[in-house]
Amino acid sequence: MGEKRSFLYETVRGLSWLVCHTVMPVVFHDREKLDREAPYILIANHQHALDPVVMALGVRGRQVVFLAKKQLGSNRAAAWALKRVHCIFVDRHNMDMEAMRACVRAIRERRILVIFPEGTRHHEGQMEQIESGTALLTMRSGVPLIPMYIERKLSLFRRNHVYVGDPIPYDDLAAGGINAVSCEALNERIRETYRRMIAAAKEKNRRK
Repeated sequence: MGEKRSFLYETVRGLSWLVCHTVMPVVFHDREKLDREAPYILIANHQHALDPVVMALGVRGRQVVFLAKKQLGSNRAAAWALKRVHCIFVDRHNMDMEAMRACVRAIRERRILVIFPEGTRHHEGQMEQIESGTALLTMRSGVPLIPMYIERKLSLFRRNHVYVGDPIPYDDLAAGGINAVSCEALNERIRETYRRMIAAAKEKNRRK
């Protein structure tokens, strides 16, 4: 099935490209790791409202699908716009089966699904408080899980570094059954992946 493309998405993307190349410069590291066949799930830590824009800019030539908390769609105009840039609204505090089915459909349509596993913005610590939905969806779908690390809260007139990691393995966990234990085990792999990415970024900065 062909990708559903949105004019509004491309308009926002163009404006965001301009912002992220001028007043809020974003530098991607290992961006080529995102140049892979879809579907896959792209995850990141979340510190700024523009983090989803940065993640979308990292994916070249494709329009991604975003998972967003339902509160963002409480206003009719906002809901209209967000749906047209491929947002799926989710109740992050409950088992939202409608949102889960929408995510599964996106993956079956060979889309790229963008998720913040923490469920909301966290300014202290990195990827420690993880909701269970990401692990469950990943193992049920069987698609690659790609981590992106946004080094700090996006700032004006400073270089904002973004790192892309290798896929997080989980086949061995899914083979033992998809349940609360295997989901938590995958969550711990996600945490450990980000610990390593954070340490590598700090070491890279130290050597500059």
